[in-house]
Amino acid sequence: MPLTILYFAWVRERIGLSEETLTPPPEVATMADLIGWLAARGGGYAEALAEPERLRAAVDQNFVGLDTAIGRAREVAIFPPVTGG
Repeated sequence: MPLTILYFAWVRERIGLSEETLTPPPEVATMADLIGWLAARGGGYAEALAEPERLRAAVDQNFVGLDTAIGRAREVAIFPPVTGG
């Protein structure tokens, strides 16, 4: 199933895209799996996603942990930690 992936801040800058639509393979079940699969694409993906523990994620506009199942999500977002002020 196609999945829209949004990238923000330095993740976007390193990958070179703000969003894309991909169909991950069936074994990509969690956000951590998705990040690993994307990082394996190499180049800017590998650079931006090399340290998953530094990343935050959202599934269908809800903040989630990296162990969260993607399920039948339509949209995911990957971004660095957000600070407020």
